[in-house]
Amino acid sequence: MKIIISTLFAILLISGTSFAQHVNFGIKGGVNSYTIKGDNTAGFDSKTSFHIGLIGHIHMANQFALQPELVYSVQGAQNGVAGQDVELDLNYVNVPLLFQYMFDNGFRLQAGPQLGFLASAKSGVNDNKTDVTDNFESMDLGLGVGASYVNPATNFGVDVRYNMGLSNINKTGNANYYNRGFQAGVFYLFKH
Repeated sequence: MKIIISTLFAILLISGTSFAQHVNFGIKGGVNSYTIKGDNTAGFDSKTSFHIGLIGHIHMANQFALQPELVYSVQGAQNGVAGQDVELDLNYVNVPLLFQYMFDNGFRLQAGPQLGFLASAKSGVNDNKTDVTDNFESMDLGLGVGASYVNPATNFGVDVRYNMGLSNINKTGNANYYNRGFQAGVFYLFKH
């Protein structure tokens, strides 16, 4: 299943590039607010962290574009139990492929699938960290929905997005856990 999903992503990216009228590359970074939802997650609070990465912007037509990204994202959840800070750090390399509708004034609406590859997972109580990577699935399938704005005069833009995990990331036990989070950031497109 993971091979099929990865292959579909590659086909979409290659076919989009072959029909593209104009291609731009850029960099992005910003703030995350993630948590974990699912069975037995009532005590999980959002964890604030960061993301940083590369973006491509492929114009397909006047109003439509594809935006593939390669983003390192620090996610997870936290809570306070009996006066102790309990934190779960899930570090992903995410590969979203967003379909965009572009307005003439620089605003864009975007949505699309996202593949997340787990780089590491650590659980900590009061800064004592334990590697728990083996407790989580190595791949996370999700859906991103958001909006962005780019200023053509400066090539800088802002991006706001909600990412909803669709696949269970829990590898142990019967509980289902899903990544959920907001991202807000800035980006710069070269030669836009």
